[in-house]
Amino acid sequence: MESDIYYTIKAQSHGLYKEKGSRFIAYATQITDPEEIKSVIENIRKEHHEARHHCFAYMTGHERLTWRVSDDGEPSGTGGKPILGQINSYGLTNILIVVSRYFGGQLLGVSGLINAYRTAAAASIQNAEIIECTLQEYYEITYPYDSMNQVMKILKEENISQSNHSFDLLCRISLNFRKSARERILERFKRIEGMNWLFIETR
Repeated sequence: MESDIYYTIKAQSHGLYKEKGSRFIAYATQITDPEEIKSVIENIRKEHHEARHHCFAYMTGHERLTWRVSDDGEPSGTGGKPILGQINSYGLTNILIVVSRYFGGQLLGVSGLINAYRTAAAASIQNAEIIECTLQEYYEITYPYDSMNQVMKILKEENISQSNHSFDLLCRISLNFRKSARERILERFKRIEGMNWLFIETR
């Protein structure tokens, strides 16, 4: 069965690596909406406007299928790819890592750059709090008032999160639960006469 667990970082963290006068400052940021990525990168560019390069990599989505890397002017494969490698090493998603490089006057070579960006990215992850998250499915359910006790029994026993209650002849509740519990919970709902549900989203 497909897992509904994924890992990300709780809050932004930093990492630093120095080599031959160059400084590599890494920022690891949790990204819940891909639209945030551009603004986070722009803010880091503004803060470190004297840095020569701002290489980055990000990974989003529970299945870890959406990603991108950027070498931002460094030799191909020396910046973004090593950063992404660290994201993969820790099995993280919904994360953006930007590494800003201040040039120290000495060239590091391809292997030196790869090591520097990889080490800075790793430091930002090591300084972060990694958290376990569960994929949630969101529904709206409706049911007759007479079925209230049956519904509430299931919600309590399954520890289902609830909101937006409307209790009338036809009751309505917004709720969410772990994706892995879907079949079991919906099977229980089916046994309640007049129960209907509308799937909203998974996140």
